[in-house]
Amino acid sequence: MHSPNGWTLEDEARTVQANREELVARLTHASHADGLCELMEGVRLHRVSAPTDLGPSVSFPSFCVVVQGRKEVLVGDTRYTCDLAHYLIATAALPLASQIVEASEERPYLCVIILLDPTLISSVMIESGYVAPRSQPAVAATDTSLLDVRLLDPVVRLVRLLQSPNDARFLAPLLKREIVYRLLSGAQHGRIAQMAALGEGSHRIAQALEWLRRDFNRPLQIEELARALGMSPSGFHYHFRALTAMSPLQFQKQLRLQEARRLMLGEGLDAAHAGYRVGYDDAAYFNREYKKLFGEPPMRDVERLRESPRELVDG
Repeated sequence: MHSPNGWTLEDEARTVQANREELVARLTHASHADGLCELMEGVRLHRVSAPTDLGPSVSFPSFCVVVQGRKEVLVGDTRYTCDLAHYLIATAALPLASQIVEASEERPYLCVIILLDPTLISSVMIESGYVAPRSQPAVAATDTSLLDVRLLDPVVRLVRLLQSPNDARFLAPLLKREIVYRLLSGAQHGRIAQMAALGEGSHRIAQALEWLRRDFNRPLQIEELARALGMSPSGFHYHFRALTAMSPLQFQKQLRLQEARRLMLGEGLDAAHAGYRVGYDDAAYFNREYKKLFGEPPMRDVERLRESPRELVDG
């Protein structure tokens, strides 16, 4: 039996396995410490040496390839598995929860994260002749798909450039274009094209996400926000949930609570002052909402995180 590129499935499986082994070797050599590190401009490595608890984080527009270990991501009520066979796409900055479920000192979780630039996507769409429908249904900002050899190959070639900085300055942008082209040719083409803001509804929701991230401590006025975007409240709700897998109120609540956590950890604020800074006038209500999201009361959670800093690092 042959794959679509004319190879036998056995040939493709051997190539994929060789590519993964090469990536593990190169990425292990690139970083021996847990956390996120910048391999080159727009390309990051996430390394974790032990399983973690499910913890909140924020996504960013990116293409993620796991080369060792396994991770689960919860966006709204939808759970995604990121493993050797599946890549993850995120097309917007969204609150989420994630958990490393397979990692060890001997075989750490390793993930290559390539940032996605809407301007680059638009350029590749134009040059490749990709035609996006003028009116396309909103799609969720996050999803996973099977990783095939055609998409994995340019990732390997990009990581090889770590050994050749002079070549990287010229070749890395070309390889990023190839990766975007492969994504536009694959199962996630609609999600990638949506990033180029060709879908009117999705473009306006992207504006709303930016407003909510910037002014998350202000009271949420759905009617006012929908009117500013030229949408009906019901249409705004529909497109927002389709893109983010959560309601505007849930989105704002997670942003507020994550910022409060950062204030307590980074600036040493107590729970009452952190809650007030992010828009909670009622300290008891803030404590209840915090515990519901993070599993523990604010100060207990912060003390635990200070003892286990690995849980603060995600990608």
